[in-house]
Amino acid sequence: MRGGTREDPLSLMANTHPQTNLKVIILAGGYGTRLSEETSVIPKPMIEIGGRPLLWHLMKFFSAQGSREFIIALGYKGHVIKHYFLQYPHLQSDLRINLANGSVEAVQKFSEDWSIELVNTGQNTMTGGRLRRLKDKIDNTFIFTYGDGLSDIDISKLVSFHKSHGKLATVTAVRPVSRFGLLRLSTDDQVLSFAEKPDYHNELINGGFFILEPEVLDYIDDDETVWERGPCERLVADGQMMAYHHDGFWQCVDTLHELRLLRDIWDEGIAEWKVWQ
Repeated sequence: MRGGTREDPLSLMANTHPQTNLKVIILAGGYGTRLSEETSVIPKPMIEIGGRPLLWHLMKFFSAQGSREFIIALGYKGHVIKHYFLQYPHLQSDLRINLANGSVEAVQKFSEDWSIELVNTGQNTMTGGRLRRLKDKIDNTFIFTYGDGLSDIDISKLVSFHKSHGKLATVTAVRPVSRFGLLRLSTDDQVLSFAEKPDYHNELINGGFFILEPEVLDYIDDDETVWERGPCERLVADGQMMAYHHDGFWQCVDTLHELRLLRDIWDEGIAEWKVWQ
C-alpha cells in the first residue's frame, strides 16, 4: 500500500478536516486505455469501488471538506457521467413506481449538496486543452485534479500553503512509483524541474491535486497542450510553482492491480480517503 497507515480507524478520520470552498475542476475525459477491461464501456472515473463510481468518491472527499461546486471536464463516453448524475436522486433513493400512469416518486430522498457543471471538452483534447476550454468558468483560485486518484490530503492545509507563497500554482508532491511526473524542489519547496514520467525511483512525484490561479490558463496554448508538459514546465521556469508535501495516503487507478487494491481497502473498511460520515 502506498502512503498512509492501514490501521487508522475511519472514525478518527471522518469530519476532522477544516472547511474550504474552492471550485473543483476534475478531468474526466481520457480514454483510460491501461484499464481497457473496465473502460471499454465506461470512462475511467466511473469505475466502481464499493458500488460507487471513483468520481463519486472523489467528490464526496472534496465536499466533506467544504468544496461542493464542481466542473467535470468530459470527453470519452461523457454521456455515461451525464446519465449518472441526471439519475442520481432516483438511483440513490427508494422508489414508488405507478406503472398505470408512469409516475415515479422517491420515497426516501438521498441527495448531495453539490453544484455540478458537466462540460464537453472534446473527445481527443489533451489535459491542458480541457482546462483551457473552461476558461470562461474560472474567475478565482481553484482546485484542479484528475478523476482517477484518491487521497486523504487536508485540502484546507493545501490551500493555506498556496496562499502563503503567492505563486500561481501549487502541486501536491507524493512519493509512490517512478512512472509519474518527477518533481525536483529547492530547500524552500519551490519546484525547480517538472519532468513527466522519467526513469527515476523513490523520488517525489506529481500527486495530481493542484491549487491554481486563473492566470495559469495563459500558459496553455490549445487543445493539444498537455498540462503536465509545456504549462507546468513554463510555470517552473518562471518560478511560479510550489510543492505541498503530502506524506499520507495517495493512490491513483491506472492498472487493474491498483483498482483491486482500492477495492480491497474499501471492502476492509480502512479507506483513508473516506473523510465523511
